[in-house]
Amino acid sequence: MTREPPADREAAVGDPVVRGDPAVTGERADAAVGFDPEDEASLAEAAATVTRFSTDEVGDEDNVVMLRGAAACAALVRGTGSYKSAAKRASDGDDEVPVSFIRKWARVHDLPQAIRRHVARGELAPTAAKHIARTPGEARFALAWAALDADLTVREIRTLASRVNDGTAAETALRELGVPLGRIEVDLPFEAYRRLRVRASLENRDPGDVLAEALDAYRPE
Repeated sequence: MTREPPADREAAVGDPVVRGDPAVTGERADAAVGFDPEDEASLAEAAATVTRFSTDEVGDEDNVVMLRGAAACAALVRGTGSYKSAAKRASDGDDEVPVSFIRKWARVHDLPQAIRRHVARGELAPTAAKHIARTPGEARFALAWAALDADLTVREIRTLASRVNDGTAAETALRELGVPLGRIEVDLPFEAYRRLRVRASLENRDPGDVLAEALDAYRPE
């Protein structure tokens, strides 16, 4: 059985793993900036990036810029040792960066890569990702996939995240909102679709059960 993806980030803090992937961000991958929390010059660049990020009007349409700002927040927290120290380092004159701002975006950077890729592709709004990042462990996957498959609004995701943090299981919160669990629309090549339908019919099974069994048996090369 394949290993489940981790519920938290595994790559080094500040690495542009997603932002540096041309398959996700296209030509903008060449401009991806990494931040090293152990290098003073890089940390200074992270602080300047956070300052700009906290004051610029960046809309949800520029997901890559938001992910870069999140990476800078995370690196600054790691390099200074706390959210408070990071906020102080990023504050510049009248541009005071709130601790809450640093915390929210650092958490977005700590989301697993499988979720951040949807943010970079523009399929999951960064504002939605901020709420998903507030939840622990596997709930992050449950809310992210539900957001994508059920086309949830940011307000609905915020409500779900609050319920999870209040102690409600993610699956329960989703059911109570009327979100069907485990439902995804899949386009298959016709030959694969034909074989799936034939097998499911001959075995008196639902096509979804056949696909689930195939995924359980999958082995990456």
